[in-house]
Amino acid sequence: MDIDSLVENILNSYERDGGINKVGAENFPVRENVVAALHDIQCLIFPGYKTAEELDSVNLRYITGQRVNRIISLLTKEIQKALTYKSIQHDENSQIKESHCFGLAEKTALAMIEAVPEIRRLARLDAIAAFNGDPAAKSGDEVIVSYPGLEAIIVYRIAHFLHECGVPVIPRIMSEHVHGKTGIDIHPGAKIGESFFIDHGTGVVIGETCIIGKNVKIYQGVTLGALSVKKSLQNSKRHPTIEDDVTIYANATILGGDTVIGKGSVIGGNSWITESVSNAKQA
Repeated sequence: MDIDSLVENILNSYERDGGINKVGAENFPVRENVVAALHDIQCLIFPGYKTAEELDSVNLRYITGQRVNRIISLLTKEIQKALTYKSIQHDENSQIKESHCFGLAEKTALAMIEAVPEIRRLARLDAIAAFNGDPAAKSGDEVIVSYPGLEAIIVYRIAHFLHECGVPVIPRIMSEHVHGKTGIDIHPGAKIGESFFIDHGTGVVIGETCIIGKNVKIYQGVTLGALSVKKSLQNSKRHPTIEDDVTIYANATILGGDTVIGKGSVIGGNSWITESVSNAKQA
């Protein structure tokens, strides 16, 4: 079979089976653009740690301005796609949706930039928690540049902000991108308090409706999951609540929307918990 015939067969499969993301506001967000915007936002959180750039008092303002403008441009375009795509699924008027979605997307992108100082504050507390919680950490800088748990948490905080703004799809692209890098799966819908530390991190899963308080520390392989994955439960609380000052050791599994791990509890490694625990140590 010649090349033209091979190409024709592939094009026929596009026509028959779909699965093409074409250019245009009515199409799905482009993962590469979302990841590029995410990278720039991460660089705003801790400048100079993720890229080989020389920062000083002279050029910091210029580089920051460049980055902010790039984020707004990228995010506005991709959020508009996400909002427009969602509106099409609900059969809204196509002439209204595109202009309305652009305005909302631009407003949300600006809100993301406005939120950066608060996300930086939370990220700094998370970095301090990692440094204080890990005897192997030699400096705060080491934590920022090399700890996968901190990177996953920072991306979660960015994605969670967009999720709370009602942006579809894009927060999940962000969380799955860092999941692939770190092995840590945090749904952007989870609610996580300040000074959160994930040690080692590989295999950690935190579900969509999980609520985590302040000063919580968890180790590798921990699952904060649901007792049931029935689609009919998608709008209910399916994942546990972890109160302040809790430590959860490696490979513990805690399941269920009604399960509460009380303040100050310590959950031992390899535990399987489906009922609430009140300020206790679990073997």
